[in-house]
Amino acid sequence: MAAKIPVTIVTGFLGSGKTTLIRHVLQNNQGRRIAVLVNEFGELGIDGELLRSCQVCDDDPGTEGRVVTPTQPEIVELTNGCLCCTVQEEFLPTMLELLKRRDSLDCILIETSGLALPKPLVKAFRWPEIRNAATVDGVVTVVDCEAVARGTLAADLAALEAQRQEDPNMDHETPLQELFEDQLACADLVMLSKTDLVDAAELNQVKAQVQAELPRAVKLVESDRGQVDPNILLGYNAAVEDHLEQRPSHHDHEEEHDHDDDIISVHVQLDRSFEPESLLQQLKMLIQQQEIYRLKGFVSVPNKALRLVVQGVGDRLEHYYDRPWGAEEAKETRLVFIGRGIDQHHIETQLSAR
Repeated sequence: MAAKIPVTIVTGFLGSGKTTLIRHVLQNNQGRRIAVLVNEFGELGIDGELLRSCQVCDDDPGTEGRVVTPTQPEIVELTNGCLCCTVQEEFLPTMLELLKRRDSLDCILIETSGLALPKPLVKAFRWPEIRNAATVDGVVTVVDCEAVARGTLAADLAALEAQRQEDPNMDHETPLQELFEDQLACADLVMLSKTDLVDAAELNQVKAQVQAELPRAVKLVESDRGQVDPNILLGYNAAVEDHLEQRPSHHDHEEEHDHDDDIISVHVQLDRSFEPESLLQQLKMLIQQQEIYRLKGFVSVPNKALRLVVQGVGDRLEHYYDRPWGAEEAKETRLVFIGRGIDQHHIETQLSAR
């Protein structure tokens, strides 16, 4: 029987850089056999696909090594024995499926949703079905330096208001600050992301603010676009689930909660290509017109063999080319929009107009 498999939980606000960090770990896995669970909000599996396209995957991740059953989320085999899973509300069955393979895995990474509190997830590792086979090795909290420096803590305040509405446990006077404190209180490591977007004085200000919120000694590590030695993230042996009393939360005495159905995601699939700058302008216009908190997806660009990735939090949009389109892959545009009261027909009409 193998020892307990170590699990690292990566938490942080929407757009803080969690997926970028995990992509870097997969690209520099140093021979580790890693399973990645992505707690997604969206039907197209954009975050999972970004991880599967991190250049350590099989040529056709849609077929090779796939494990799918009617009651399980998708688990895709990466090269080197790694796995990538998309997790909606199926954490327990997904973990049980992975634990069947624990003899062939070295560790598991879990990327939480931007709407998630870390401590309830850690508590799940006390469940009898899990606790004898897996342990929370450590919690990594990703902090957006640019957002903290400008005083918003997260990239988009509207998204955090949605987060407050999503979670009744956060219905208090300062939900943003308290969620920030909860993420830091649970951390074994704080990753300072987007350091390239702040100057030295702002970075020092962010460090001081984060240190002031930490309830115990925790290391702060700077990271530009997720570039960090994976050894810094793994191997804490903290057994976090056994020491939760050392990680105080504002919500320790509150009951479990359900999600607010007002926050929805819609996906748009278009059999057409876009010039990047033109598309970005259209997306910015849609963000102004509707209550869109997050968008992400893949875009076909005319006369370009590479696939364009677009991600956005609030009015901040990022784009880059990640890989060539596959020979059997439909060269189309796929986007997921997350927000409140989104009008999918309006989005499709505006993006379909030439």
